[in-house]
Amino acid sequence: MMYQESSFRHDALPPRDYVFFGMIPWGRVSSAYGYSQAKTPTWADYVRETGNSGADRDDFEDAIDFMGWFIHKSQKVNGVSKWDAYAQYLNYHEGWGGYKRRSYDKKPWLKKVASKVKARSLRYATQLKTCEEDLQKGWFMKLFS
Repeated sequence: MMYQESSFRHDALPPRDYVFFGMIPWGRVSSAYGYSQAKTPTWADYVRETGNSGADRDDFEDAIDFMGWFIHKSQKVNGVSKWDAYAQYLNYHEGWGGYKRRSYDKKPWLKKVASKVKARSLRYATQLKTCEEDLQKGWFMKLFS
């Protein structure tokens, strides 16, 4: 999901909104920012619920923790498996209420993006499996491999 949202860029921002005949930039289309593209109100919920008052959306460690928090809450709120990248992304994009209302059904483009997220997650899982044994080795054993 993070790759889809920001391509792992710490300072990612949504596109600008344009006014006056589409010529003058005026703010952003949403308050999303950083690695996770978390919107300001959702980020505030995360900070309040986790007590992580020093968290920053442009800090990778904080952003990945936020995503874990969001995925956990999606499981609790909407019963979506933590391993279901497709449904998790729809929750992430539409919010828990939007997911419940199935707002994504009116957005075929979003379902295609969620399918891309799912395919990427399966590719990442396959890659992880191929190197998992090596990752389990301690640094000392890696010296002799």
